[in-house]
Amino acid sequence: MDTRTVPAPTAVVPYGQSLSLLTDFYQLTMAYGYWKEGMDQRQAVFHMYFRKHPFEGGFTLACGLATAIEWLTHFHFAADDLDYLAGLTDAQGAPFFERGFLDYLRDMRFSCDVDAIPEGTVVFPNEPLVRVTGPLIQCQLIETALLAILNFQSLVATKAARVVSAAGSDSVLEFGLRRAQGIDGGLSASRAAYVGGVDATSNVLAGKLYGIPVKGTHAHSWVMSFDTEMEAFEAYARALPHNCTFLVDTYNTLEGVRHACQVGRQLRAAGHDLAGVRLDSGDLAYLSIEARKILDAEGFPQAKIVASNDLNEKLIASLKQQGAVIDVWGVGTQLATAYDQPALGGVYKLAALRDGGGDWKYKVKLSENPAKISTPGILQVRRFHGPTEEIADAIYNIETGLPAGDTVVVDPAEITHQKRIPVGTPYTDLLVPIFRAGALVYQAPALAQTRELAKSGLARFYPGVRRFDNPHAYPAGIEKSLFDFKLDLVLKAKGL
Repeated sequence: MDTRTVPAPTAVVPYGQSLSLLTDFYQLTMAYGYWKEGMDQRQAVFHMYFRKHPFEGGFTLACGLATAIEWLTHFHFAADDLDYLAGLTDAQGAPFFERGFLDYLRDMRFSCDVDAIPEGTVVFPNEPLVRVTGPLIQCQLIETALLAILNFQSLVATKAARVVSAAGSDSVLEFGLRRAQGIDGGLSASRAAYVGGVDATSNVLAGKLYGIPVKGTHAHSWVMSFDTEMEAFEAYARALPHNCTFLVDTYNTLEGVRHACQVGRQLRAAGHDLAGVRLDSGDLAYLSIEARKILDAEGFPQAKIVASNDLNEKLIASLKQQGAVIDVWGVGTQLATAYDQPALGGVYKLAALRDGGGDWKYKVKLSENPAKISTPGILQVRRFHGPTEEIADAIYNIETGLPAGDTVVVDPAEITHQKRIPVGTPYTDLLVPIFRAGALVYQAPALAQTRELAKSGLARFYPGVRRFDNPHAYPAGIEKSLFDFKLDLVLKAKGL
């Protein structure tokens, strides 16, 4: 008899514990340097933003803020974190960090102001998704986690929105857990995909943690566990008569549809009905058309046809153009892993510093690549609204505000591309308070509300913004007086 002790399972709360060491080591080495130099309490402003839309698209959905809030709420260095850091040694074998620094980390409590664009908002390159203001050492220590959380979830939410756009009025299910980038990747992907518009997930833990509807029927192994396909379908119908969408391509797809119909008649006789069939291989356009003919001829016009098999937005669009008769799209690998672009590429840059209550000193990062030159200031994003569509976004410095009169938006990638917004145009400033002096002041909406925000927000942009190929470029850029100030600062930094 096996007498080994099996540990009790641990409740899975992804960010409800100390994860302060979820960071790059250089964040800690810089923090140590700030402490040594007495710079730790200097006030700093950092912005997190991205420089280019993913998937060569025309929009991005902000996602991950609620997860980041949870991480920040629990941000502290626990005793075992400090024990680990105390055991690190330098090249000479001496402790890497002084005891005094570790004591400083032990007593440190998060005290920054954080402003952010709500999840589900459509955003554009160079717009700050998050602005962090507070002690330099704290701003630095939270960088890596913020980027990891927001980059990935924004990437997957955007992918999901593209898939949902391709599917039109059809339902989309997320089936990506088994191919996701680890456990956290799977959970984050399911959450972000729901924000992006999918209707349900196969990920049961995501359903529990986030309240996402869960969907699923059976795999090929179920069919193969019986002597015949008919026996497998009949057994499943006995077990789950209200969940009968049969996977029909284990042996012969169209014969499988006919078997599903036979079992469907048995279900109907017992007071139930055939929910549908799932196609997971082959020529999905041809097979869906033929399956629809069989289902209709056999008296099951209400039965849905579900398709899976390595789908993405462009393949879905192509299948619909080919006349595929598919009601539900199960999208897995290419959604959960953002298959054709592995990262969003968001960055986190210092924009201003000051000592005590003095004036801010604006900072700019130079680069030989103009697109990588950061924007100085304490930034906000103003979105101007038309009656039915959004008009333009202007990044501006809240310290100086916007000039009186019209607002001129300059595209930093091409300064001849400018848009003038008449004074009096309705607007919304997108970044809202999240933390003040380390205290949470924001009530995150339910995930279903965030999903609805993404859907309604996308609908207010010119349809060409959602186009897959050569999307329309929405006017989003830097307000002209800030652009001119940035240019002057860059020239001075270069000695020109």
